[in-house]
Amino acid sequence: MRKPENPFLISGYYSPDYFCDRKEETSQLLSYIQNGQNVTLTSVRRIGKTGLIKHLFHQLPAGWRGIYVDILATEDLQQFLNVLATAVLNAVPEKESLGKKLWTFIKAMRPVISFDPLTNLPQATFEVRKSGTESHIGSIMQFLEKQDHKIVIGIDEFQQISNYPEKNVDAWLRSIIQHLNNVRFIFSGSQQHLMNELFNLPSKPFYRSTAMLGIEKIDKTEYKNFVSRWFNQSGKSISDEIIDDILDWSCLHTYYVQLVFNRVFATGQKIITSNLWKEEAYKLLKEQENVFFNYRSMLTFHQWRLLKAVAHEGIIISPTSKEFISKYKLGSPSTVLRSLKSLINSELLYSSFTENGGVSYSIYDILFHRWTESLP
Repeated sequence: MRKPENPFLISGYYSPDYFCDRKEETSQLLSYIQNGQNVTLTSVRRIGKTGLIKHLFHQLPAGWRGIYVDILATEDLQQFLNVLATAVLNAVPEKESLGKKLWTFIKAMRPVISFDPLTNLPQATFEVRKSGTESHIGSIMQFLEKQDHKIVIGIDEFQQISNYPEKNVDAWLRSIIQHLNNVRFIFSGSQQHLMNELFNLPSKPFYRSTAMLGIEKIDKTEYKNFVSRWFNQSGKSISDEIIDDILDWSCLHTYYVQLVFNRVFATGQKIITSNLWKEEAYKLLKEQENVFFNYRSMLTFHQWRLLKAVAHEGIIISPTSKEFISKYKLGSPSTVLRSLKSLINSELLYSSFTENGGVSYSIYDILFHRWTESLP
């Protein structure tokens, strides 16, 4: 594979050289999988779950194969079948022995196979009734179960099955998966409350059926070393102080860290100054400004005031405290709680647990956070 021109990737996976840290998480995932456990992987969006799954696939021992399936855009079980079959076709080159078997098997199910005009990768589409859809998905799972290779299927945004119109999809999938010994699963999701419901409620079919692994932000020192190495290897100079400033501005949130360093690296400048990176950060905010104005127009007066207060604080732990409400003139505690719930449901805010078991609240989109805090 051709090396990327910019080492700070904001999409896709190339090799371990372009992947920062996650050594412990990768080791833990590999241990779970090799010892016969399925895994539920959770985190907020854009913190690096997809990259971690693909990095794990790169670390799998000989005789193992990884299949990545992103179901975020699917709306029902038939679309799930389409993306599953497509992922299976793309997992192994057709010229390999296993690839030939996969292609022969999928073709026997008579899908319409087309090729993406941009990537030239195959896409499978089925037109079958519900019973045929379930049968096809079950057949694919059984086919993979019978292969000499051990298979790991990473299903990203797994909580999407909760929105399917078909009833009891989780129970049906669980009834298939629990009988597989040669196929392991990683169920990844960013809507943590839905993932918790699927895997931690006693009334749900997937209850306690997997190991649970949550991933957090990458250690700052590890990220500093990663950034410094790539700038040095590329003949560019960037100080530790500037790296610290960018990491802090990006809140160590993986996607936004990569995005800012990608833009700074792309300037082609040999010496990275404070003015240069700030100018690139400002450009990013201006590019998104119409989107942010649209966000603001959709919010009520109280929701917007609360969101702006969170932006100025960075993180809040006691949203209904007298001091916080008084400082930002937010009204009554009940008004704050209603606004807080709405902002979380719309995924403008997210909540996470603190080290002592409390709950903190932050703005999901770091660019929106920085734009909002700049307002009076």
